Amino acid sequence: MKKFTSSIIIGLEVHAELSTNTKLFCGCPTKGSNEPNTRTCVTCLGHPGSKPVLNKKAVEFALKLCLALNCEISPELIFSRKSYFYPDMAKNYQISQYEIPLGERGRLRLGDGNEIGITRVHMEEDPASLVHPAGMKESAYVLVDYNRSGNPLVEIVTEPDLTSPDEARDFMKQLITVLDYLEIFDINNGIIKADANVSIKESGYTRIEIKNITGFKEIERALMYEVNRQQNEIKNNKKIHQETRAWDSERGITFSLRKKETEEDYGYIIDTDLVVTEITGKWLSEIKKHMPELAQDKVKKFVDKHKIKKDDAEIIAADKQLAEMFEKVAKHVNPELAAKWIRRELIRVLNYNKKELKEVSLTEKHLVDLLKLIEQRKITDNIGQQIIEKLVENPFDVNEYVKKEKLEAVSDVLELEKYCKEAIAENPKAVEDYKKGEAKALNFIIGSVMRKSKGKATPKEVNEIILRLIKK
Repeated sequence: MKKFTSSIIIGLEVHAELSTNTKLFCGCPTKGSNEPNTRTCVTCLGHPGSKPVLNKKAVEFALKLCLALNCEISPELIFSRKSYFYPDMAKNYQISQYEIPLGERGRLRLGDGNEIGITRVHMEEDPASLVHPAGMKESAYVLVDYNRSGNPLVEIVTEPDLTSPDEARDFMKQLITVLDYLEIFDINNGIIKADANVSIKESGYTRIEIKNITGFKEIERALMYEVNRQQNEIKNNKKIHQETRAWDSERGITFSLRKKETEEDYGYIIDTDLVVTEITGKWLSEIKKHMPELAQDKVKKFVDKHKIKKDDAEIIAADKQLAEMFEKVAKHVNPELAAKWIRRELIRVLNYNKKELKEVSLTEKHLVDLLKLIEQRKITDNIGQQIIEKLVENPFDVNEYVKKEKLEAVSDVLELEKYCKEAIAENPKAVEDYKKGEAKALNFIIGSVMRKSKGKATPKEVNEIILRLIKK
């Protein structure tokens, strides 16, 4: 990854779709038919005389996020009209928050421990989807699909505390983990996009906004390109002007959209169709009761209580289902063993099958039974790996399977010696190479024994027996 030598200032405005069943101000479904303009009504199409009605569940979801980000929460929820004349809002304004956001002055910790300030968290409705048949720059016309119009969004605005594209990507990763833990965002199908403000020291920190970047990997790509672009402009004695640019993910470039608007250009006014909603202490207390333990809290607990490595704790805690599985399994087997198998083997098999833990029928009992057999050395790691691969496909009783298939570890010394003697006799060159100082040659002989025992021999015992036989 390129190391940037200049001072960089980055701020993000992240829009995340809340996973409610209906839109923010009407009863239209947020999911369902993908046929354009079928999930609409007079309210989300902005017909004259239609009146918005606030979705309570969306407010509760947004409040959960404010609490998770340690925000100061406003005692009142007030909506404004953000006026602009683009076809993605049929009524020529977007219902958003401006004067008083729902949450302010929060923070989110990155993976390295640095904290990024959160300026504000506010709610707004999603605009419609604009379809450019030949691409944003080349299309002669634009199609509009209002199915998405009115979906509930939260916007998370950071302080300009990010100093590299890598930090911006990590911020998005940490934020998505929080959203997933709170169960307010559909991590597989929900829309999350960001506008990034980036400036470099050489330009006098002239701010460039990059609009609508989708996905945290794309955030890093777009910012790396834009920082390089600005640096090259300065090197070529060109002046950087404040503007709004778009990110073309296919071509890997940003391009100019328009001169940057200021907040005044949007002509914010209080929306008189929506009454002020009081955020009472009682309501907040009820929401706090149902707040989960978040990923970063789990990491600390896993390290302090279960004594597992921080790297293992972070990887396991990044997935809520895996974290919950670990906690259940660690009650019955050694936590370090549980962490090793969940982080490496379970994740490996899930990734291979392109599945998430919630998509398979594997339970903590299956893992506990498997790991107890490994812990008690009744089966080898190799056999354990084979079993976990089958468990993810179609779970079964582990203990019965091991007995039925005769997979118990070979612990009989005479039987192990027989396999070892055969392997030594069949691989004289490997024996000679080991005696000459090539330690890796021993692995070849051990591998031969493992094949003979069909993976049921314990490598440690095999290693000891082979060394004893070779030295005779």
